[in-house]
Amino acid sequence: MTTDDTRLSARDRLLASADQLFYREGVHTVGIDRIIEHAGVAKATLYNTFGSKDELVRAYLRSRHASTADRITGALQRYRTPRTRLLGVFDALGEIFADPDFHGCAFVSATSEAHGASVEQAAAEYRLWVRALLTELAEQAGARSPKTLAYQLHLLYDGASVSAGMDLDGRAADTARTAATVLLDAALAGPS
Repeated sequence: MTTDDTRLSARDRLLASADQLFYREGVHTVGIDRIIEHAGVAKATLYNTFGSKDELVRAYLRSRHASTADRITGALQRYRTPRTRLLGVFDALGEIFADPDFHGCAFVSATSEAHGASVEQAAAEYRLWVRALLTELAEQAGARSPKTLAYQLHLLYDGASVSAGMDLDGRAADTARTAATVLLDAALAGPS
């Protein structure tokens, strides 16, 4: 921990350590002892604050959800039209993928290695947020079937995230955006 980190509350230090270690190495691989050592707190502090490792994992994933949502919704402020905002989701993903600390989707990683209500609930909440955002943007853009378009775009979103993480594919978001453009154009066209 740096001097700035020691000014954080014990809860914030635990979350920062969990974020760094869980995201880089995995929620199953990293044990409680590594988290508390990295955070510079006592084991009792972790259990008094979170109650269990599962609850720390849930808090870590909720924090990831909040930061991703903030990054995406913040990036969408640059766009003026509903169409460009919808496609801008993929531009925002590209910015996330370009981050040197990007190691894939935290939710895919966590659900692939740890099962349980806390991980599944946090992942479900994140996925519901993504789908709701895409549905809202599809409605604003005037899609004939916003829920269908949102589902299709969510598949592209997930695929780009997996490809960027597993294949280290820096073009994944651009490729997904190109496919999203085709789907959006088809959803906006009159009945065929």
